[in-house]
Amino acid sequence: MNKSKRIKSIIFLTFILISTLISYNCERDDICAESTPTTPRLLVEFYDATEQDELKSVTRLTAYGEDLADNPTDENTEGTLIFNTNARAIELPLFIGVEGETTISRFILEKDTNLRLNDNPNNNSNIDIIEIEYTTEFKYVSRACGYKSVFNLIDVEINPDGDDDDLWIESEEIIEILVENENTVHVHIFH
Repeated sequence: MNKSKRIKSIIFLTFILISTLISYNCERDDICAESTPTTPRLLVEFYDATEQDELKSVTRLTAYGEDLADNPTDENTEGTLIFNTNARAIELPLFIGVEGETTISRFILEKDTNLRLNDNPNNNSNIDIIEIEYTTEFKYVSRACGYKSVFNLIDVEINPDGDDDDLWIESEEIIEILVENENTVHVHIFH
């Protein structure tokens, strides 16, 4: 075998060896799959206050984080989670706080939004504020995905907005304290 063929063979074998090592060192978790669960939202379902086992839609619900929207309209729904829609459930994104410290997130829940949007000053919607108190915990997912946040619910409280004391929400109940995924209902609201 002549010298140039020998050098080509060595280069080829070196290339194969390096390629094998590179592909062997790549792990499955070097790419975070879309199906990998990440930081969950709080899942809230709405129930009838008199028949507490019955799901009940909230008419014309608009929901948004406090200070993220101000009286949204058909032309401007920026910052809303849901706008002027009948809903039996809603997913609320909780603020990721400092691990182990208590954090509070507040959301505006406006029932009968269409009444605020019409031209009749005698009709109006009803706004209640849901206040969620919780702690944040970081859980390792994988090298590619990093960490996700899970939340431990401490308390859920319903307050009227500053304009009126008329609550459309009668009560609330924490069903699952650990907010770890979006497949589990965490809070029931009765109206």
